[in-house]
Amino acid sequence: MNTQSNKTRTLGRQTSSLFVELNERAKTTFTLRDVENITGLRGSSARSLILKAERRGLVTRLRPGLYTLVPFELGRVTEYVGDPYIIAKELCAGHHYFLSHASAMELHRMVTQPQLTIYVSTSLRKPPQLIHGHEYRFVAVKPEQFFGLTEIWVTKQQAIKVSDKERTIIDGLRQPEYAGGVPELAKALWMTRNEIKVARLLDYTHRFRNGALTRRLGFLLELYKVATREQLEQLRRKVTTTYDRLDPTLPKSGPFQARWHLQMNIDKAELETIPHA
Repeated sequence: MNTQSNKTRTLGRQTSSLFVELNERAKTTFTLRDVENITGLRGSSARSLILKAERRGLVTRLRPGLYTLVPFELGRVTEYVGDPYIIAKELCAGHHYFLSHASAMELHRMVTQPQLTIYVSTSLRKPPQLIHGHEYRFVAVKPEQFFGLTEIWVTKQQAIKVSDKERTIIDGLRQPEYAGGVPELAKALWMTRNEIKVARLLDYTHRFRNGALTRRLGFLLELYKVATREQLEQLRRKVTTTYDRLDPTLPKSGPFQARWHLQMNIDKAELETIPHA
């Protein structure tokens, strides 16, 4: 029995046509503008159509003007939210984007704890938004920083753009505040040590020309014996006399390490236990 076909027969013509077209487009999260474009309705008429569908438990309003379809097999589940990563994509409203930092770590299975904050790198400057228990935080990136990306399918019909594993580590070391801090990134590096390409890590680091990133990456690659001596020397040649904190999310404390010009505000012994955890 085709549940979707039977369900659409019980809807009005416009609502049924709308739902069929949204499913054909694999657009389970949609905007009021999508409704207007598909149905030909405008303004209050389009809003009225969606309001009636919402009252029947057919859609969930995520925020004004943004909705998600409730799967037919769930019946009248008015609190169905949909996939948060698809919602993140739609919140960028057609602008360039990719899932990054802690969210990319989760998508690549570099972390073991579920993430309630969704990080989206985008060319669109937006304040954080809270939608049905998830906080969406938008990290502004320059046009030339859209590299090192891949796609991950999060449903049978929909894929989202996400930083690849190497770019995920690089972004985290540039901005540890969006990735749970350096210890979480150290765990991610260790977990993926047999999958990542060190040459790609070095290439991405070179593109950013960020001294703190170079120091942190070099230190961790050397600590976990992931890189060759030649690769480490490539990084060391770029280290200047300036010192940076190993983890900028923590206070300025601890000894200074001369080799990578880092203030060790995390006990090295803590990081050394990660391979044995």
